[in-house]
Amino acid sequence: MQAYRRVEMTVGVFVIVGLLAISWLAIKVGQVGGIGESGYTLIANFDDAGGVRKGSDVMMAGVAIGRINSVTLTDNDHATMVLRINEGIKITEDAFASVRTKGIIGDRYIRITQGMDDTSLEPGSEIEETESAINIEDLISKYIFSGKE
Repeated sequence: MQAYRRVEMTVGVFVIVGLLAISWLAIKVGQVGGIGESGYTLIANFDDAGGVRKGSDVMMAGVAIGRINSVTLTDNDHATMVLRINEGIKITEDAFASVRTKGIIGDRYIRITQGMDDTSLEPGSEIEETESAINIEDLISKYIFSGKE
C-alpha cells in the first residue's frame, strides 16, 4: 500500500509541475496582462491605418522587431498606434514608419526604415515621419473615373 501511495504522490507532483509549466508558457507567449512583455513603446500617427490591428508585427529589414499594442482613432481623422519595440533595438529619430502588406493579400504590418541620424528615440516618443496604407480601391476608382469629365 505504501508503494502505491508513493506512485500517486509522484504522479501528482508531475501533474502540478506540468500545469505550472503550461501556464507559464501561455502567459509568456500570449503576453497576457502585460506579463511577459519586454521592450519599450513608441507612438506613430497615420492618416489611414489600412487594417493594421493590435498584435500586428512591427518589422525592420524584414525582421519582426515588435508588435502593435493599440490602434485608436484620434481627432476623428487620424489613427494613433502604440508600438512595442523589442529590447535592444534602437530606432533613430529620423526613422520612417509605413503601413505595408505581407505579400499581395497578406496581413498588414508596420515597416520601420532607419534614417541617417545617430540619436535614438527615447521610450514613449513619437515617430514623426509616417506613410499610410495604399488603398487599392481608391486608386482604381481614380483611374476609372478620371477620364470621364
